[in-house]
Amino acid sequence: MRTASVVAPPTRRAVLRAAFTAAVLAGTAATLGPVLRARRPRQTLTPAPLAEESYRGRHISVDLATAAVRIDGRPLHVMRRADGSYLSGINHFESYATPMELARAAVDELGTTQLALAAPHHG
Repeated sequence: MRTASVVAPPTRRAVLRAAFTAAVLAGTAATLGPVLRARRPRQTLTPAPLAEESYRGRHISVDLATAAVRIDGRPLHVMRRADGSYLSGINHFESYATPMELARAAVDELGTTQLALAAPHHG
């Protein structure tokens, strides 16, 4: 004669243990999700575009992101005005719409003179 096995109902302790385990797993997944997503390879930033030209035998380069101007590899001190125009220490009485226009005007003003290697420091 065979007897049927009786399955006991889950105890309160077993139900609470299962609920606690599920809550811990869900909390861990929610916490680690952003961390794991952040580890994915990111899109690399491209360097800022550089405008270069030869003007009257001088090499002009302008970093378009920062408006840094170099003439023959030497820095030209450039200031941005409140109206969006630019001026330099070479001719600070006249402003120009773009850094490239300012660099050309500085080359005109400098003639054959070279800029100093280091930009002037205001003390």
